[in-house]
Amino acid sequence: MSISGAKGRSAPRPSPSVTAPTDATSPAPLEAVRLAREQKARVGLNLFWRTFFLLALLLVGSILAWLQTLRALEFEPRTLHTAQQIASLVNLSRAALVHSDAIARVSLIKTMADQEGVRILPREPKDQFALLDGTALGNRLTDELTQRLGPDTIVAQSVNGEPGLWVGFNINGDPNWLLMDRSRFSPAGGRTWLIWLITAGALSLAGAAAIARLINRPLKQLSYAANRVRDGDFAASHLDEEVVTSEIREVNIGFNRMAQKLAKLEQDRAVMLAGISHDLRTPLARLRLETEMSVNDDVAREHMVADIVQLDATIDKFLDYARPDHVTLTPVNLHAVVSSCVYAVQDHRELQIAMTIPEDLNVLADEVELARVISNLLENARRYGKGEDTGVANVDIVAKGRENWVLVKIRDHGLGVPPEQLSNLTKPFFRGDSARTAAAGAGLGLSIVDKTVQRMGGIFALANSSTGGLVAHIQLQRASELPDGVDPKQRLQRPSIKRHLPRRRAEDKV
Repeated sequence: MSISGAKGRSAPRPSPSVTAPTDATSPAPLEAVRLAREQKARVGLNLFWRTFFLLALLLVGSILAWLQTLRALEFEPRTLHTAQQIASLVNLSRAALVHSDAIARVSLIKTMADQEGVRILPREPKDQFALLDGTALGNRLTDELTQRLGPDTIVAQSVNGEPGLWVGFNINGDPNWLLMDRSRFSPAGGRTWLIWLITAGALSLAGAAAIARLINRPLKQLSYAANRVRDGDFAASHLDEEVVTSEIREVNIGFNRMAQKLAKLEQDRAVMLAGISHDLRTPLARLRLETEMSVNDDVAREHMVADIVQLDATIDKFLDYARPDHVTLTPVNLHAVVSSCVYAVQDHRELQIAMTIPEDLNVLADEVELARVISNLLENARRYGKGEDTGVANVDIVAKGRENWVLVKIRDHGLGVPPEQLSNLTKPFFRGDSARTAAAGAGLGLSIVDKTVQRMGGIFALANSSTGGLVAHIQLQRASELPDGVDPKQRLQRPSIKRHLPRRRAEDKV
């Protein structure tokens, strides 16, 4: 519907090809707004996770660098130590066997096999052996043993299919094998490194999470307090001024002082507006009384009284727009609220309303604020949603529940508005070109509606209907049931609604 605080309608009817993609019952504008907000929220990266990922990347990179450094530093010492042990064992075994008689030699070989796991075996020409694997450690170990024990030294990993660490050496010209368990000289395997890497990574990530949480806690508190100030809840926006960190303490002190000044300004504004309302309405009441008593011309008197009523309604608009943001949400029967608003304007010849709202549909809202929203939309429909031929504004009000939300659609059958002006309709004091001469409002009607719906946790959107006219979509939180003892069919008593909609003939408007 052509709904606007004073938004004009001189533009030609938009064609379906340029109007917003919505029809009489389509909730597309609200869903588009909600999806856009959800998409924006998904794209954004939480400061905690950004800090955590940066710390985790730094720690994991450091662990991998240290891992490579340790492996490089461990390789050379382990190789030399292993070669020294094997060479010492071979030399000791050779010396013991050389200087012992035949009987002692047999006993020595048996003792070495039983107690040390080292076996001395003769090397036969037909023995089949596989050299030690060609890893860096294996090649380095072979070179060291060859240098220490002589060029005829053989280092094998298996002989005749029997695995182990085999070292071939000579005792007085006789070739022999020294067999020992290879695991005694094996380096730390990949599994050991993997276990240590996982353990270090898990501890590092836990530490990064704790540090990120500690760093971002003051920022999270500041963000919460800023949101409370934005919503007008100054009492819940106080930050701790005794924190240890000096920079955060200064920020908290400055924010608290700012919130206090804003609260004082809000209070002063409310007092000022109340004073303005009182000071202006008293002379307006006298003017209206004097006009009705002293002006003899009926037409002139009717016009003068209507202008005074319009001034009084404009004052109400300013007060509604400047109303504090905090509201108390309670379960409200939507059918009862809309019915009371329709009942208040049922005598207006310029307004015809068709309402389709289930009687058991409840929303979570402020009852008075919700009635003010509906009244503003009906008033704007009456002003700017008239048909070209009839001069009557036909308004359809439809509501339906969807999961945890209630979608309300208020549509007129007027001319609509140019698509490029849709985004500006809810801006304070915005008025179309035709509204400058065709209306006497303040340009705050839809701004009040948008602000009030947001205060109640809802979404408000406007779109041209594909079949003509402007559609106002309201999305409110759904309430399951009303409090005990509340009659859902009870009508609101709002005597000021009629005062906002003065009865004037279409040809009397300027």
